[in-house]
Amino acid sequence: MEEALIGFIIGSVTGVLVGVALGRNKLASDILSIYIKAINSIPRVVLAPIFVMIMGLGLASKVALAFIMVFFVVFANAFQGVREADRNMIANARILGASNWQVTRKVILPSAMSWIFASLHISFSFAIIGAIVGEFVGSLAGIGYLISIAKGTYDAAGLYAAIILVMIVTLGAEYVMTLIENRITRWRPQQSLDTH
Repeated sequence: MEEALIGFIIGSVTGVLVGVALGRNKLASDILSIYIKAINSIPRVVLAPIFVMIMGLGLASKVALAFIMVFFVVFANAFQGVREADRNMIANARILGASNWQVTRKVILPSAMSWIFASLHISFSFAIIGAIVGEFVGSLAGIGYLISIAKGTYDAAGLYAAIILVMIVTLGAEYVMTLIENRITRWRPQQSLDTH
């Protein structure tokens, strides 16, 4: 699971940074969008054998696959969150003399935070999938390796145990991310379930 965690952290940070940077720079996003769409169109799971061939059976190939699985989800949401920022608030901040950095930090990032956290909730599962697929394709340890061995020996109990373990880890991570999100975005008004 350390591969998933490392890939998730690196993919999330990189996805947010690149998404915000391209969301703020129209020229760069126009130039790079076709390349990003082309790379994003590749089914990322099929990259596992390539990463294993290039990086070997160690930690790096699993981290790389988890990173790729996470990066595009977080990048797309961060980019869209920046693009959806309230233009009136940005204009007001500029009128008050805010620099580009201040506008990004005080207006755009808080506005994009709900988009970013939505992607983080989804992408942790993708990081786990990437790490498990990487272990399944080529590894000598880990849950993916255990699943591969259990599959080969028709060990249904081993398969179910691995599935339950992955589910528990994912639900625990989801809970922690929800706590972090609530802590960071406590300024946000509470959502009401009342439909009246």
